Amino acid sequence: MEIEPFSIALSRPLGTAAGAIETRCGFLVRVDIEGTPGLGEATPLPGWTESLEECEEALRSIDDPVSALADGRLADTPAARHAVSLATLDARAQNVGRPLYRYLGGDGRVGSVPVNATVGDGTPEATADAVEDAVREGYPAVKLKVGSRDPEVDIDRVAAARSTAPDVEIRLDANGAWSEATAERLLTELADYGVSILEQPLSADALEAHQRLRGRGVDIALDEGVVERGFDAILGANAADILVCKPMALGGIDIARNVVRSARIAGADAVVTTTIDGAVARAGAVHLVASLPGMQPCGLATGGLLETDLRAGIAPIADGAVVVPQGKGNIPPR
Repeated sequence: MEIEPFSIALSRPLGTAAGAIETRCGFLVRVDIEGTPGLGEATPLPGWTESLEECEEALRSIDDPVSALADGRLADTPAARHAVSLATLDARAQNVGRPLYRYLGGDGRVGSVPVNATVGDGTPEATADAVEDAVREGYPAVKLKVGSRDPEVDIDRVAAARSTAPDVEIRLDANGAWSEATAERLLTELADYGVSILEQPLSADALEAHQRLRGRGVDIALDEGVVERGFDAILGANAADILVCKPMALGGIDIARNVVRSARIAGADAVVTTTIDGAVARAGAVHLVASLPGMQPCGLATGGLLETDLRAGIAPIADGAVVVPQGKGNIPPR
C-alpha cells in the first residue's frame, strides 16, 4: 500500500461556528486488489475524525488493506478507514468493469445528482449576494452557515436570502451553536421564511432536546450527532427528521450507505455531505448518492472551495447538479 501526503489551501477561509477552515491536508492511498490498482483519500478534520498524525500512523501500520477493513482495527480512525475502503472499492469496481455507483448497487445509468450550494456566515448583504449567485448557477438549494453571529443577525441573513431568492430551498447549519431556548424561539420565524432544514441546532449530546424541536415546520437534521452518538441512538430517540452522513467522518462510503438505508427503514431521511475533501473522496461521495434512489440535494458542491485539487475535471458541477463519473471504478486513471 502506498501513501502520498497532500495539502490543499481553500480559495478563502470558510467560517463556521467552530472556527474558520483554511487548509485541508491528508493522504492519497493506493492499493492493489487482485492485480488492479485502487485509489482512496484520507482527509482528516479534527473534531470529526482522528488527527492528521493519527491518520498517518494508522495508514502506515497496514500491511494488508483487505484484512485491515475486515478486522476492525481502523474503527477509531475513520478518515484512514475511508481511504482504504474507497481504494478497495475502486479496485473491485474496476475488476468487474463498472462505475463505482453501479458496483455499490445502483440501478441503471445515473448521469447526475442534485446538490446544494454552501454559503458562509457573511453579513446579510454578502449572504444575499452569495444566494443570488447560487440561484443563477442553477442550485436548487442553499445551505447557510449560522450560529457564529447573534441569532437576530442570522434571521436577517435568512430574510435577505429569501427576499433575493423567493423559490430556492433554504437550509441552515448551526454546528451545535444554539441553546434549546434559542432554537425554539427562532423556529417559528424560520418556518415563516420557508426554511426547510435546520441542521444540528444544539450540541451533539442533546438528543432529547432535538426531539422536542421536531414538528415545528422545519425538519431537524443531525450531523455532528451522527458521528458522536451514532445513528442507532438518534433513530431510537426520534431525535431527527434527517441524518447528515459524511463518509469521511463515518469511515467510508460503504458505512455511510448503510446509515442512509437504516434511516429510511426507520422512517427518517438522509443527505450526504463532504468534509471539504479532495476530488477523490468527493467522487466517492457522488457515487454513493448515485447508488441510492430518490436522494434530495446533497452537500457535494465543495470543490469550488479549494484553491487547487487532487484531480482536475472530476465530477464537475453544472446547473445545480454534479456529474457522476461513468468510467470503471471511482475516477478515471490519471
